[in-house]
Amino acid sequence: MSEKSTQDKVQDRDVALAALGDRVRMMRALKGISRKALSGNSGVSERHLANLELGVGNASFIVLTQVAHALGCSIADLTHDEARSSPEKILINAVLNGRSEAELTRARVALSELFGEAGNQAARQRRIALVGLRGAGKSTLGRMLADELGVPFVELTREVERVAGCSLGEIQSLLGQAAYRRYEKRALEEVIQRCPDAVIATPGGIVSEPATFKLLLSECLTVWLQASPTEHMERVIAQGDFRPMVGNSEAMEDLQRILTSRASMYGKAALAWDTSGKELPENFSGLLSLLQHARMPDSTDMTDNLLKHAQ
Repeated sequence: MSEKSTQDKVQDRDVALAALGDRVRMMRALKGISRKALSGNSGVSERHLANLELGVGNASFIVLTQVAHALGCSIADLTHDEARSSPEKILINAVLNGRSEAELTRARVALSELFGEAGNQAARQRRIALVGLRGAGKSTLGRMLADELGVPFVELTREVERVAGCSLGEIQSLLGQAAYRRYEKRALEEVIQRCPDAVIATPGGIVSEPATFKLLLSECLTVWLQASPTEHMERVIAQGDFRPMVGNSEAMEDLQRILTSRASMYGKAALAWDTSGKELPENFSGLLSLLQHARMPDSTDMTDNLLKHAQ
């Protein structure tokens, strides 16, 4: 049994190396440069490149970085089948390469509009979605905001449990992370269809699945509730949840890494409010004021309520 497992691993490795070699050769051909020229541009020997393209070279990350740079592509272009199977993706990547974050945002919005995935501007203003890590105040402020506006408050994690027919713990332990992300997207789709007006508190990891987060951005007015890592941790513990600290002496460092890694995605929200160092009443009035001054061209009943309550 162990011998067969080892053979399978060797076979998988050989297939992966052969596919990598094919993609390097394809990208080099696409650029119209010889192996000798690629060697000169990348600093990788011709012999090493030949082995790489034949699928017998065990290339290091540094070598792949050098080759990708010389070919004017990313390492992902060399390691993912998509780059090999779709010339259009290669051309689109070439257009996007080197663009600023603002330009990439405009490109994403334009593509969403082109394919009918941009959502309706007026409808988007009627659903407020709060994003951010645990302890940012999404549930507390979300309920208060929904009560003020007279609209439903939706805790998306509860909707995931409803769709799955079991608890979050059971989804994770029995079905896995991939299944949870599928249920999360389906739950969001149902909430959007069912609730034209709502305040939605989203799970902190919703940004981990691009398709789900893109749907949220298209269909809701998103607000990133920010807080310092220390306040995130203190608020979670104050709620009686000690899980982040149990058996983890590096809990704060882990939290800081998670916040750092997700910050750029949370930053795609239309608005942001920093809850750090403020009492609940101040945070609530500040959030209302932020929504009041947000640019909302298509006035709705919700917008009118926001303006009224923020005064």
